[in-house]
Amino acid sequence: MLMYDTVLFDLDGTLTDPYDGITNAVTYAMRRIGRADPSESELKAFIGPPIFHSFNIMCGGNANDIDAAVLYYREYYMDKGKFENKVYDGVIDMLDKLKSRGITLAVATSKPQGVSEEILHKFGLAEYFNVIAGASLDKSRAEKSKVIEYALQMCGGCEKSRIIMAGDRKYDVIGAKNNGLDCIGVLYGYGDEAELAEAGAKFIAKTPQDVADIVLKTEV
Repeated sequence: MLMYDTVLFDLDGTLTDPYDGITNAVTYAMRRIGRADPSESELKAFIGPPIFHSFNIMCGGNANDIDAAVLYYREYYMDKGKFENKVYDGVIDMLDKLKSRGITLAVATSKPQGVSEEILHKFGLAEYFNVIAGASLDKSRAEKSKVIEYALQMCGGCEKSRIIMAGDRKYDVIGAKNNGLDCIGVLYGYGDEAELAEAGAKFIAKTPQDVADIVLKTEV
């Protein structure tokens, strides 16, 4: 019997590459609050963590600037950035393989709920998922642990030992661990092997095909 019958997927950096949309929105926000354009490394750091967390670092903890930056970020992102995105090669094939074997699929993302649903529908991914769980627009469900907890509630009475998370950043791994789940760290997104291994990922996947293989070949 397969060990896992349910997979929770991160969205950014795991199902789709959001680089252009996120980085354009961050640059727009920083310019609007009168700050310098972020460096390439600073921009990449925005992909994965909750948005309030990232702007807290960029704005040096200045609460007024953080709140303003988040508003400007969302202004750009809701208008243009959410669709400046692309599905990673191999993701559709991976989802097809998992779905055809009866694996329950869900999304658990720090991206806001409504935006996540729009993106998944726009790129033809929504049909694969039984559950789409995103962050709330306020701070009540922003951390990845809270989003995963919400996804598990939406999944109903699934046994945690049979659920695995797949994500590209340490936040996915830590959020999974905090909810009693194993995690597959993926390397084709924005994290690296050292980050994922240090956070405690049980498996490492170089490609979407590797994710499917791990789920479909790991037996009790």
